[in-house]
Amino acid sequence: MVFAELNIRLNDVGYKNWLKAGYCLLKLRDGLQGFVTNEMRSFHQTLSRNNAVLRRGQRCPNYCKPRGNQLQSACSLCEEWKKEILKHHTNRGGVINWGNCKPWLWPSQHWELAKAYMPRGQADVPGPEKCDAAALLNLINFCDHFSFVNQHKVREVIKSRNELMHSCEMKVSSQWMCKYERKIEDLLLELNHIPEVAAAGRDISEMLSVDWSVQVPGVDSTDGLDYEMLDPTQISQVEAELLRESLQDLRFQIEAQGPPAEQDLADLYRLRDFLKSNKDLEDRFQAELLEVETLEYQLKQPGDRETEEQAPEEDTDDVPQKKMKIKN
Repeated sequence: MVFAELNIRLNDVGYKNWLKAGYCLLKLRDGLQGFVTNEMRSFHQTLSRNNAVLRRGQRCPNYCKPRGNQLQSACSLCEEWKKEILKHHTNRGGVINWGNCKPWLWPSQHWELAKAYMPRGQADVPGPEKCDAAALLNLINFCDHFSFVNQHKVREVIKSRNELMHSCEMKVSSQWMCKYERKIEDLLLELNHIPEVAAAGRDISEMLSVDWSVQVPGVDSTDGLDYEMLDPTQISQVEAELLRESLQDLRFQIEAQGPPAEQDLADLYRLRDFLKSNKDLEDRFQAELLEVETLEYQLKQPGDRETEEQAPEEDTDDVPQKKMKIKN
């Protein structure tokens, strides 16, 4: 029966809270897209105008590319762009995800510049419309062009996002939700002068005020109670996007490690088992489940994985190294 399995999952309050919290991030992402695009275009123009080397409008002659997550032996032009990126990075001593970037496009595309300030996994992302909230929030946090935004409020939402997406049970308590909603509201108020963010805030407030239940055809409503319910298609889309993001985070984390941490593998397999235990999700995530099986096979082959030495990442603002169980 269509949406019957979704309806059963929504009977779990913790899981329903997890979906609600994720919805807030999706709407926040939508509200930020135009803002960060305009700001990064302005930032790119400022760098090009104020730097004597970049002002010449030259192009990279060598199509310089990162090797893994390192950018070394680049041409003089790409080195100059690299210096500017580092100059405006708020955490120069941490990991810079050069693997996100196509350096030869830095002179002409502002979004390639933006990706240097984001978590790994952005290499094939052409613009903000394909980013998740974590990517946009990390950009605002790590690029000092956004210093006019209250960074404490940004970091608080990043921390909550990481707790949410790295919760091993995909459940959060009502107490956690109350604190989270205040953090989201604080950031929305900070950026309320942006029309798209203000609209996102209204959508979030409205969606949190209704019951996240679905009406399954052929099943009677609860004792004739009359309350507003959401379109099950909308809830299903939110669920799929959040599960896909959680799965992607885990895969990026495991693939970036030497030997992967046992906890990360356990969390990946737990998510895999959750998807396979729900027929509707198993059908929807066939391609992703196949990728997990391929990764599992590769991990069992001795000597097949290439490892790259990387500096330790900062757990607070980028994707954390370990997942956590959120306590009630």
